[in-house]
Amino acid sequence: MVKQSEYSARNLSVLEGLEAVRKRPGMYIGSTDSRGLMHCLWEIIDNSVDEALGGYGQSIEITLYADGSVEVSDNGRGIPVDIEPRTGLSGVEVVFTKLHAGGKFSSDSYAAAGGLHGVGAAVVNALSARLDVQVTRGGKVNQLSFKRGQPGQFMDKGKPSADGAFEAVKPGTEVAVVGKAKRGTTGTKVRYWADTQIFTPDASFLYEELEQRARQTAFLVPGLRITVRDERRLAGTAGENGSHEEVFQYDGGISEFVDHLSQLNPVTDVWRLHGEGNFSERVPVLDSSGQAHMQDVERSCEVDVALRWDVGYDTKIRSFVNIIATPKGGSHNTGFDQALTKVFRKAVEANARRLKAGNDRVEKDDILAGLTAIVTVRLAEPQFEGQTKEVLGTPAARQIVSKVVADQLTEILQSRKRAVKQQVDGLLEKIVAEMKSRIMARTAKETQRRKTALETSSMPAKLADCRSTSVENTELFIVEGDSALGTAKLARSSDYQALLPIRGKILNVQKASVGEMLSNTEASALIQVVGGGSGRSFDMEAARYGKVILMTDADVDGAHIRTLLLTLFFRYMRPMVEAGRVFAAVPPLHRVEVINPGSKANEVIYTYSEQELHEVLGRVEAEGRRIKEPIQRYKGLGEMDADQLAETTMDPAQRTLRRVNIEEVEKAEEIFELLMGRHVAPRRDFIISGAEELDRQQIDA
Repeated sequence: MVKQSEYSARNLSVLEGLEAVRKRPGMYIGSTDSRGLMHCLWEIIDNSVDEALGGYGQSIEITLYADGSVEVSDNGRGIPVDIEPRTGLSGVEVVFTKLHAGGKFSSDSYAAAGGLHGVGAAVVNALSARLDVQVTRGGKVNQLSFKRGQPGQFMDKGKPSADGAFEAVKPGTEVAVVGKAKRGTTGTKVRYWADTQIFTPDASFLYEELEQRARQTAFLVPGLRITVRDERRLAGTAGENGSHEEVFQYDGGISEFVDHLSQLNPVTDVWRLHGEGNFSERVPVLDSSGQAHMQDVERSCEVDVALRWDVGYDTKIRSFVNIIATPKGGSHNTGFDQALTKVFRKAVEANARRLKAGNDRVEKDDILAGLTAIVTVRLAEPQFEGQTKEVLGTPAARQIVSKVVADQLTEILQSRKRAVKQQVDGLLEKIVAEMKSRIMARTAKETQRRKTALETSSMPAKLADCRSTSVENTELFIVEGDSALGTAKLARSSDYQALLPIRGKILNVQKASVGEMLSNTEASALIQVVGGGSGRSFDMEAARYGKVILMTDADVDGAHIRTLLLTLFFRYMRPMVEAGRVFAAVPPLHRVEVINPGSKANEVIYTYSEQELHEVLGRVEAEGRRIKEPIQRYKGLGEMDADQLAETTMDPAQRTLRRVNIEEVEKAEEIFELLMGRHVAPRRDFIISGAEELDRQQIDA
């Protein structure tokens, strides 16, 4: 039976004003979790930043309160409080209750701004249980509050609360004056409580994201002072014991931003590319009566790019439109990528013989390896794909950015200044080395297959491979020295344990270029044996072993070799570390033989630290037993016999392994650069600062 239903105009719903926002919040802020909550905060902060961009105000303060509210105050011009003639509402009420309303639809107030849809403040208001706006201008302090979008005043007595008594006012009521201000003092203060009816229970303001955004904005707007204050006292945060405050102010620009993001060994200085271009755009323009008509408008797009290459292969590109981050790129990113590819392909082709590039073609990824870049454009009324403003859609930006970058980058690459020319030569060599590395990895992936004991192998002759072809169960031991290799061959299980000896201390790849790394015998052999390639082309599925175990001596040299190996893995085979497939063996330091009476065999105890040794000796003495002298101290793996090495270090049933993890990649980058980088002064300071904590008696432990 077919169900009959009546469908007419009375079934249609029309959502007015802020009702649409509350009904479909995800359409405006992306989600209703912490990400959406932070997006609301960005909308309010960006309004203050736009004032600073326009030259009005140099200070923004952001405070996270313990009651869940957040406050953003600035010393800009202050939102207009007079009556807007077309709506009959005050300027404050227009901004916070009307979608697609504000001062950024016309270039009269803002030449370039991030908030361009006129919905930001209104959306935040619609999704707030309470919002207070305090405007200082004209010698007066004006205040208006909203409860879920409804204008009025809260009857607070003391501490403000979202649940306080509220008295609504009629739309169009003048904004109340609550105090006086010094002459010339202006600004806007917005404090709001996110509506728990809208946001998920676990949604919260993320201090680290706020800190990063504040620092980023301070870089993009030189001279702007941004203060972030956290009064929530959340456990595990910097402010858990009291109010925590950070101030961000940078008088430089995006060049400093590149310095901040890039802390490795530079191949080039920070290069700055700047220019602009004009384009025509057909847009709706409001006439004096408020009616819109289409009109061709001449626009100007200003391009400012800072970039630098480092010895590594990680790429960090941040793009912005009027200081609004576009994490998903857009037309400006496309233009930037096109210009880089075009310019460097031409440069490599022109120097192919000197660079030994052959007939291979440079790809975009080869050029982006090790690049840190900030790409910014400023233009009036940019087109974004969606209210979240994550993608720039203005088509003309692609061609303008491409031309500016191509022209100025070509000029740098053709410079005759000695210092610049040396940097350019080093950069071109790096790009060609990345190209060769990519081609080698691709070739290896296409031709390599797991070898059995009966097959010929192209692996290094010194590799003592295992018989198993199961990647999941196999282990590769990287052994320090040939003497330890001989013992390890007898101690291993050849079914699933492979051995690769290394001779002495391998190349420090933190200081070396990609080409130097690939030409180094030990480093290239290790990469070949692991089998996944190197750098950005590393393929986890092609890795030949389930575990890679660094087995070095328990002394200072062994620790240094282990650090050099970890540097190689972190720099060029990082997915292995991230997957938890790299381990450090833990060989014992001492062998203690406890004498047993009669014909009973003596007991052997292995200890792994001086403290553990003293504890064992104390326990044995307390039991009235004797120790066979001398106690054996292992200075190297070669001092053990095969049974001892198997029992303590290689047998899965008895050994101890330390898994190498990366919890914070950026922190790990800083540590590797500090310990292994080119710059000696920071390392010297680090050693001096920790010298007092060093026990010289433990230096070989």
